[in-house]
Amino acid sequence: MELRQLEYFMAICEEMHFSRASEKLCTSQSNLSQQIKFLESELGVPLFDRLGKRITLTEAGKVLLEQSRHVFSHIDYAREAIAAMKNNEGGTLAIGVLPGDADLLFDALLVEFHRLYPKTSLSVIESTSIVEQVTSGEIDLGVTVLPEPDERITVIPLFHEEFALAVHTAHPLAKEKAIKFEQLQDVKMVMFPSDHQARQLINRFCLQEGFRLQPHIETTTLLSLLTLVKKGIGGCILPSLLLQNVNDDDIAIINLLHPTPSQDICLVYRRDKYMGFAARTFIDTLQAYIQSAIDNAHAPTTNKNRS
Repeated sequence: MELRQLEYFMAICEEMHFSRASEKLCTSQSNLSQQIKFLESELGVPLFDRLGKRITLTEAGKVLLEQSRHVFSHIDYAREAIAAMKNNEGGTLAIGVLPGDADLLFDALLVEFHRLYPKTSLSVIESTSIVEQVTSGEIDLGVTVLPEPDERITVIPLFHEEFALAVHTAHPLAKEKAIKFEQLQDVKMVMFPSDHQARQLINRFCLQEGFRLQPHIETTTLLSLLTLVKKGIGGCILPSLLLQNVNDDDIAIINLLHPTPSQDICLVYRRDKYMGFAARTFIDTLQAYIQSAIDNAHAPTTNKNRS
């Protein structure tokens, strides 16, 4: 059994047509048919049912297709690993993040990563379908909420994210350290749109408590929300860690209790994907950056907004 024969076999499976597959492979249809016959002869079973001009996979063909995908996946893995060995200081990396997270959460991280590894090219993409894009190979790594178990992906926990209320320091609630979640009903709000992941999280908690929030203004960007809060237009529910690291003198941070909206943030990548230099160093830099942000948020400071 030769790799070329498996390549021919997979091309036919993709097209389900010998003529189109031969055109795709730039070979003659007779040569393609001959190679498949050799393969069937070696295995001792037919791989295709031929029904006139139509073909379908036999059960043996389905088994071979699944295993062939694994074979070529391992070959791609080996190629990536060897390429990474040749260029152990460079490479490219596509990273998926949730909408809004790239605005502030990743700015300092990207600057630091580029300073440390200037030969590595990064592409940061905002997406609401990070796990799907990781499994399809569209992106290399994804930073997202904890997904459902999937044997195709590796999950690295990053941190537990709690949400808090951000208001202008002149707001009536600004001197409060914490309020009950249900008190949000009385706060004029600015929020992400309803299709945003963070907004959906807040909506679920509201539903559990038996009410809905009707924001005065909706915007897709984190910077816009923070500007609206600073202008006193309304309050906004955002991750506590992000707000603490923004550390803006015009914004007061109020903890939410009973319940506290929260979610687990993690990094995901395909289990069968080779983690080259670019990916490994980015993961290490991300983990160090997050730990630094957590340490900074927990460091004792004088809160000017509540003095």
